[in-house]
Amino acid sequence: MRKAIFVFFLLLGVGAGYLPARNDDWGLRIVMMAVGALFGGAIGGGLSRIGKQQPRHLLDTEEEIESIPGVGMSGRDLAANYWRDEGHPQFMKPPRPEYGNHMLDADKNL
Repeated sequence: MRKAIFVFFLLLGVGAGYLPARNDDWGLRIVMMAVGALFGGAIGGGLSRIGKQQPRHLLDTEEEIESIPGVGMSGRDLAANYWRDEGHPQFMKPPRPEYGNHMLDADKNL
Protein backbone atom coordinates (compact mmCIF):
# COMPACT_ATOMS: atom_id res chain seq x y z
CA MET A 1 0.00 0.00 0.00
CA ARG A 2 2.87 2.38 0.73
CA LYS A 3 4.37 1.86 -2.67
CA ALA A 4 0.99 2.48 -4.33
CA ILE A 5 0.66 5.83 -2.52
CA PHE A 6 4.20 6.75 -3.56
CA VAL A 7 3.63 5.82 -7.23
CA PHE A 8 0.29 7.67 -7.26
CA PHE A 9 1.86 10.93 -6.11
CA LEU A 10 4.83 10.41 -8.42
CA LEU A 11 2.52 10.04 -11.42
CA LEU A 12 0.42 12.94 -10.19
CA GLY A 13 3.56 15.10 -10.15
CA VAL A 14 4.52 13.97 -13.66
CA GLY A 15 1.02 14.79 -14.88
CA ALA A 16 1.10 18.18 -13.16
CA GLY A 17 4.40 18.91 -14.90
CA TYR A 18 3.10 17.78 -18.30
CA LEU A 19 -0.12 19.83 -18.29
CA PRO A 20 1.41 23.34 -18.49
CA ALA A 21 3.92 22.24 -21.16
CA ARG A 22 1.68 20.05 -23.33
CA ASN A 23 1.79 22.45 -26.31
CA ASP A 24 5.54 23.17 -26.05
CA ASP A 25 8.70 21.42 -27.24
CA TRP A 26 9.67 17.90 -26.02
CA GLY A 27 12.66 19.21 -24.09
CA LEU A 28 10.51 21.52 -22.01
CA ARG A 29 7.93 18.75 -21.47
CA ILE A 30 10.61 16.40 -20.14
CA VAL A 31 12.06 19.06 -17.84
CA MET A 32 8.63 19.98 -16.48
CA MET A 33 7.71 16.32 -15.96
CA ALA A 34 11.03 15.74 -14.15
CA VAL A 35 10.38 18.69 -11.83
CA GLY A 36 6.84 17.41 -11.23
CA ALA A 37 8.21 13.92 -10.52
CA LEU A 38 10.69 15.42 -8.06
CA PHE A 39 7.98 17.19 -6.09
CA GLY A 40 5.50 14.33 -6.42
CA GLY A 41 8.09 11.82 -5.22
CA ALA A 42 8.95 13.97 -2.22
CA ILE A 43 5.31 14.42 -1.26
CA GLY A 44 4.47 10.76 -1.90
CA GLY A 45 7.48 9.56 0.07
CA GLY A 46 6.58 11.80 2.97
CA LEU A 47 2.94 10.76 3.06
CA SER A 48 3.67 7.06 2.69
CA ARG A 49 6.59 7.26 5.16
CA ILE A 50 9.06 5.60 2.83
CA GLY A 51 12.64 6.25 3.85
CA LYS A 52 15.12 5.70 6.63
CA GLN A 53 13.26 4.92 9.83
CA GLN A 54 14.59 6.76 12.87
CA PRO A 55 14.31 4.98 16.21
CA ARG A 56 12.26 7.03 18.63
CA HIS A 57 14.15 7.63 21.83
CA LEU A 58 12.99 9.73 24.71
CA LEU A 59 14.98 12.71 25.89
CA ASP A 60 17.05 12.30 29.03
CA THR A 61 15.77 13.91 32.20
CA GLU A 62 17.86 16.24 34.34
CA GLU A 63 18.48 13.47 36.85
CA GLU A 64 19.88 11.20 34.13
CA ILE A 65 22.13 13.91 32.69
CA GLU A 66 23.42 15.18 36.04
CA SER A 67 22.97 12.41 38.58
CA ILE A 68 24.68 14.16 41.51
CA PRO A 69 22.02 15.99 43.55
CA GLY A 70 22.75 19.31 45.18
CA VAL A 71 25.12 20.72 42.58
CA GLY A 72 22.78 23.68 42.30
CA MET A 73 22.01 23.95 38.61
CA SER A 74 19.17 21.45 38.15
CA GLY A 75 15.58 22.62 38.21
CA ARG A 76 14.92 20.90 41.52
CA ASP A 77 17.93 22.52 43.18
CA LEU A 78 16.98 25.96 41.90
CA ALA A 79 13.42 25.48 43.14
CA ALA A 80 14.56 24.23 46.55
CA ASN A 81 16.91 27.18 47.10
CA TYR A 82 14.82 29.89 45.42
CA TRP A 83 14.19 31.95 48.55
CA ARG A 84 17.73 31.59 49.86
CA ASP A 85 19.30 32.68 46.57
CA GLU A 86 16.61 35.32 45.87
CA GLY A 87 15.81 33.87 42.45
CA HIS A 88 19.37 33.88 41.10
CA PRO A 89 21.33 30.73 40.22
CA GLN A 90 23.96 29.69 42.73
CA PHE A 91 27.16 31.83 42.67
CA MET A 92 25.62 34.17 40.06
CA LYS A 93 23.98 36.61 42.40
CA PRO A 94 24.89 40.25 41.66
CA PRO A 95 26.84 42.00 44.43
CA ARG A 96 25.03 44.24 46.86
CA PRO A 97 25.66 47.97 46.42
CA GLU A 98 28.19 49.54 48.78
CA TYR A 99 25.87 52.17 50.23
CA GLY A 100 22.70 50.09 50.26
CA ASN A 101 19.88 49.65 47.80
CA HIS A 102 18.94 53.34 47.86
CA MET A 103 22.35 54.89 47.11
CA LEU A 104 21.09 56.73 44.01
CA ASP A 105 17.93 58.16 45.57
CA ALA A 106 17.57 61.93 45.12
CA ASP A 107 16.59 62.56 48.73
CA LYS A 108 19.49 60.62 50.26
CA ASN A 109 22.01 62.61 52.29
CA LEU A 110 25.52 61.25 52.52
